[in-house]
Amino acid sequence: MTDQHHPSTDADRAGAFAEGPAAAHAAGGESSAPALFTWEFATDPYPAYAWLREHAPVHRTRLPSGVEAWLVTRYGDAKQALADQRLSKNPAHHDEPAHARGKTGIPGERKAELMTHLLNIDPPDHTRLRRLVSKAFTPRRVAEFAPRVQELTDRLIDQFMTKGSADLIHEFAFPLPIYAICDLLGVPREDQDDFRDWAGMMLRHTKAGHGAGPRGGVARSVKKMRGYLAELIHKKREALPAEPVPGEDLISGLIRASDHGEHLTENEAAAMAFILLFAGFETTVNLIGNGTYALLTHPDQRERLQDSLARKEGDLLETAVEELLRYDGPVELATWRFATEPLTIGGQDVAPGDPVLVVLAAADRDPERFADPDVLDLARRDNQHLGYGHGIHYCLGAPLARLEGQTALATLLTRLPDLRIAVDPADLRWRGGLIMRGLRTLPVEFTPAADGAVQPS
Repeated sequence: MTDQHHPSTDADRAGAFAEGPAAAHAAGGESSAPALFTWEFATDPYPAYAWLREHAPVHRTRLPSGVEAWLVTRYGDAKQALADQRLSKNPAHHDEPAHARGKTGIPGERKAELMTHLLNIDPPDHTRLRRLVSKAFTPRRVAEFAPRVQELTDRLIDQFMTKGSADLIHEFAFPLPIYAICDLLGVPREDQDDFRDWAGMMLRHTKAGHGAGPRGGVARSVKKMRGYLAELIHKKREALPAEPVPGEDLISGLIRASDHGEHLTENEAAAMAFILLFAGFETTVNLIGNGTYALLTHPDQRERLQDSLARKEGDLLETAVEELLRYDGPVELATWRFATEPLTIGGQDVAPGDPVLVVLAAADRDPERFADPDVLDLARRDNQHLGYGHGIHYCLGAPLARLEGQTALATLLTRLPDLRIAVDPADLRWRGGLIMRGLRTLPVEFTPAADGAVQPS
């Protein structure tokens, strides 16, 4: 979620993915370097990442948007880069040519005055904002939210379980985190479908291909959300009680922090609420979608988890979600970083102003760090994956994403025990993009159940 993860509307998606091997090329000129950012690459990027780890672990490439950046693919280098404060999160440090200007952020966020969030700033501002947001986003608050996540999960499954089929992305993985984060923020129920529409624009962005249409649509959604959040923050500030009440929503917590001398401005509160929602939802969409797909294509591991759930055990569910995050996680590349001074990563000199992208998906399959990295092992214990980042930008929303992922997967496997993919897996399409990794659709079939009934396993 936020601070580590970036919404899929990253501007490099405006160019979508090319259909051929010329989609991107290595500026360094390695003749045998694999083609990156093609549709084939999107389906399975891991062989290409294995080649890069071995032959060009810090690799300069031209992205589909035209921006040139360094890709960091080895675990050790990745972990070092994620914690290196010489790599700034502030786009102002990008030494960008004219053709790349404005292509490293969320469309419309600058015009909507939504830039002052954790993905775009460095210490000391980052330290101050993160401290304030942490006060309103505590592990205790997430734990108290667990019954609501379970209620949302069951309600969504209820809506399709009698049909015997569903698209798990659009009918389950997508709406669950949207409604959950809206509840957590304090968006009234009657307004939450608007947020679902705005977030849906992000996912539709890659389907439209090239051109300004999708990007313009995303920018309009950002503008609408900014206006709504400004009004909501104003209303909540006017009605805020003197002391916190049990179960107080996150926006009220942000407002309260800003009113106690901590200098969180209304723009900062709006930007934080915006990024919590926009950056928070797609990571969980992809965690649920990618995780379910991995389980359905590894029947031995899926059966192992179902048996554990039937015995009411929790340990395997916890390690399973961590392994799914490592094996095929929701965030393929960490968000943008820009060198503020000359530095060396993995033996490669990086110039000031150069963009650096840490490839989490490659680092988390590094055989120097993980035994049998291409094997899905739900019981894996030595699993210090980088799926939620590392260092001061470690994902603030990781506890909520883990809660949603564990709840969604456990409930799906328990209530729909014979769940299976309804199409040839080779026919599934992955959304072409830079930062996030996720399926466009996941059609499934299962034995229909009576309304509200739990199927026996």
